[in-house]
Amino acid sequence: MVPLRQWRTTAHLAGHAWRLGRLWNSNTFSTTPCVRSSAGISEAADYCKDLVRKHDYEAFLTSQLYPRVYRPGYYALRAFYIELATVKEAVSQTTLGQGRFVFWRNAVKDIFKVSGFWRVGIYISLTSGQNAPPRHPIAIALHQVTQNSHLAQYHFQRMIDAREEELFSPTHLTVESMTAHAESTSSTFFYLILSMLRQESAIFSHAASHLGIAQSFATFLRALPFHASKGVMVIPAEITAKHGVKQQEVFSKHATSKELEDAVFELATIANDNMMTAREMFKETGGKVPQAVMPLFSAAIPTASILTRLESVNFDVFHPSLQVRDWKLPWRVYTSYYNRQF
Repeated sequence: MVPLRQWRTTAHLAGHAWRLGRLWNSNTFSTTPCVRSSAGISEAADYCKDLVRKHDYEAFLTSQLYPRVYRPGYYALRAFYIELATVKEAVSQTTLGQGRFVFWRNAVKDIFKVSGFWRVGIYISLTSGQNAPPRHPIAIALHQVTQNSHLAQYHFQRMIDAREEELFSPTHLTVESMTAHAESTSSTFFYLILSMLRQESAIFSHAASHLGIAQSFATFLRALPFHASKGVMVIPAEITAKHGVKQQEVFSKHATSKELEDAVFELATIANDNMMTAREMFKETGGKVPQAVMPLFSAAIPTASILTRLESVNFDVFHPSLQVRDWKLPWRVYTSYYNRQF
C-alpha cells in the first residue's frame, strides 16, 4: 500500500413510479393537454421533493438551505436532473432510452411554448390543445418553475443531449471529454439554479462551472464500484492507461490495486483543483460567498467530503467506509452555510 498522498496541483491537472391516474393517464408519456388545478400542481411538487429525498440525499440536505419560495423550483430542477441521470440504468435497451430522451426533449419544447395564465388557482391552456406540457409530474413542476423564473431552454436541451450520449458512450477516453460532460450536466444544473435565484453573473457562473466539474468527478469516483460491477470504467482511458490499470481485473476482482489508486488519485486531484478554482472566485471577499447564492455553493460540502474520505483511505474506492453515509455531513453543510464559505 502506498503512503497517504497529500493534495497537489500540477500543470496538467489544473484544470418511479408516479401515482397512476393522478396527474397522467394510463398512456405513459401522454402529451394530451389538460386543465391543472392547484392541487395537481401541489402533487407534482410533492412528487419531485420525494424523488430528490429518496434518490439524492445530499441534494435534499442542501435544499433545506434555500428560501421556501425557491424550494419547489429546486426540487423540480433536481428531479429532472435525476430523471435524466437514471435513464441509462433504468432501461434494458438503447432504443428504450432514446425513447425517454425523445419524450423529455419534446416535453421541454412544449413547456417553453405554452402560454397560459392563472385564474382562481386553475391553469387554463391558451394553446387550444397544442403544445401543452405532458401530464407527467416532473413536466408539470418544470412548467411551474419556468412560469416563475426566466430559465434558458438551451440548458435543458444541453442536459438531455449529454445524458443521451451516455447510452452510446458510457466511458470517456480523455479528461477533456469527461470535463465537457460534467459541464453539460452538473454545471448546467447550477446555471439553472442561478437563473432561478436571479443571481446570474460572470463570477457566479465561473465558480458554478468548476463546482459542477468537481461534483461530477467526485460522484463518479464514489460510484466506481457500482459501475465496475457493470463492466464500466468511469475513469478516463488516458488516466487508466497512464497508470497501467488492468480494467478486467477491476471488474472481476472488485478490489483495489496500486495502479487503480494512482488513477483514482489523479482524477480526485483534478476534482480538488476545480474546487479550489471555484473558491478563488470569492477571494476578493475573503472567501465569503454572498448569502443569496450560498445555498447553491453549499453543494461543495458533500463533494469535499467525498474527496476527503477518499484521501483518508488512500484512494481505495472499494473501501467499505466509503459506502457508509457521512454522519457529520449535515453539521458541515449548515456550518458552511452560516459561515458563507465552502
